[in-house]
Amino acid sequence: MNSHDVTDEQWEGLAEVVPLRSNNAWPSWPHHRALPEDEAEQDQRQFVVIRVQTFADAREVAEYLMAQIPVLLDLTSAEADVAKRILDFSSGVVFGLGSGMHRVDTNVFLLAPLGTEVDEPELRPAFTTVTGASVPRS
Repeated sequence: MNSHDVTDEQWEGLAEVVPLRSNNAWPSWPHHRALPEDEAEQDQRQFVVIRVQTFADAREVAEYLMAQIPVLLDLTSAEADVAKRILDFSSGVVFGLGSGMHRVDTNVFLLAPLGTEVDEPELRPAFTTVTGASVPRS
């Protein structure tokens, strides 16, 4: 056994792997939108506003998205380099979860989990969809 081999005992107590989707969920693709199971669930949809100032706040953004809760990410009070790091991290989370990212204003973004539809008719020409995430065209 070399130094890179790990025994089962060493793995006990570490984070448990949990599937992101149920076994009967449809596979995801760029334009796939899951529908809520019933209308009552759709009416109770909420979102959170997170005003980040440090990179440590980025984890909270990811946790809400993983819980299928839309996030309004406000980077206006963060320093420019911190805002860029948080936006890069959030973009990775959005891409990994197949979610959507929509610019609302300067340094304000709506991060929408899979299944959340965002109507933005006046912004649509300025955005392009890449694997479930809306990103500004350059």
